[in-house]
Amino acid sequence: MERITITLTPEMAQTVRGAVEAGEYASSSEIIREALRDWRHKRALQAQELADLLAAVQEGLDDIEAGRVRDFDAERIIRRGEERLQSRAAGSD
Repeated sequence: MERITITLTPEMAQTVRGAVEAGEYASSSEIIREALRDWRHKRALQAQELADLLAAVQEGLDDIEAGRVRDFDAERIIRRGEERLQSRAAGSD
């Protein structure tokens, strides 16, 4: 393993020490490793969400190019939303 030095705010350092003293972790290194695993996981999720968003944008652009579009109709959208809400409410009874 490689050893590195990090700088934490006093509050963060106390949180780390408190977790070790409470027996939640065996060492401060364990806490930092878990935090980094969580950070990597969060970044992977963000990257996937961005990829999904870009794919949806591209799908929309492809639809426009292929002529698969309708005029914007706010009333139709509202009615459709209300119908969905009513069907959900009916299903929860």
